[in-house]
Amino acid sequence: MLTDTPGIHHVSVVVRDAAAVHRLYTETLGLRCVKRTVNFEDKFTYHLYYGNEHGDPGTVLTFFPYPDEVDGRVGRPQVAATALAVPPRSLDYWEDRLSERGVAVERDERFGDALLRFSDPDGTRLELVGTDAPVDPWDEGPVPAEYAIRGIHGVSVLSVDPFQTAGLLETLGFDLEAQAGDRVRYRAPGDHATVVDLLDREAPFGREGAGSVHHVAVRAASVDELHEWRELFAERGYDVSRVKDRQFFHSLYVREPGGILFELATESPGVAAVEPLDALGERLYLPPQFEPDREMIRPQLPPLDP
Repeated sequence: MLTDTPGIHHVSVVVRDAAAVHRLYTETLGLRCVKRTVNFEDKFTYHLYYGNEHGDPGTVLTFFPYPDEVDGRVGRPQVAATALAVPPRSLDYWEDRLSERGVAVERDERFGDALLRFSDPDGTRLELVGTDAPVDPWDEGPVPAEYAIRGIHGVSVLSVDPFQTAGLLETLGFDLEAQAGDRVRYRAPGDHATVVDLLDREAPFGREGAGSVHHVAVRAASVDELHEWRELFAERGYDVSRVKDRQFFHSLYVREPGGILFELATESPGVAAVEPLDALGERLYLPPQFEPDREMIRPQLPPLDP
């Protein structure tokens, strides 16, 4: 029996400069590097994870750094922006913090929530949304806990066929909640990382590259359920992958007819399951199949820390 997703699991982004990404997301945004590993399809490329203390589902952003990657271009079909939840009264703090570090910031409001818009060094579009979220931040980072990021709020997506993308969202368990102009809000039934805003607007076609979101993942209940989802998507003629073991979770990928790549990922065992909690993200983690090649892999990855 398929169950509705409670919300977003993680968002994965293509970038160029691993060290610049690491500095921004840890030193400026105050997230914890909870996993430094490699792309399981390309063992000489980092896969970096940033989130709250435990790397809980719904708090994690992941990055694939390719030093020679071309610039991405936001357009259809892509995730246009990723929003992170911060306490409602923290936006003045964040505006000052980002501006002091040379990050251009714009204020806005959406569905009653104030927000800040900015971009990371590779042009990834980010937002900080002032909203209550029942998620514990990483309180040992450089940002005081009273202001710290609580995880993902949601994503905004540009589809080549918004009706088809809406159909997939509803199949996954998202409900239509509100509309403002060409922005249609869908919300999952969980208590955090629940928002997908579907942008029903004309836009040029995008290009995957540095600064573009590769995919958005939603939470799934179990590995058995992933196999059920795979059967359903295959029956509907969607482009769907096999179920994959990602060490920290199992997942499958589906590209719906609107062109957006979604991943469905289990919440367990979790990114904290394979390393001591007090040492998350400090050492290069390699899956068992790559461990014999550690001495060959490690020198080919750029340094992250000063």
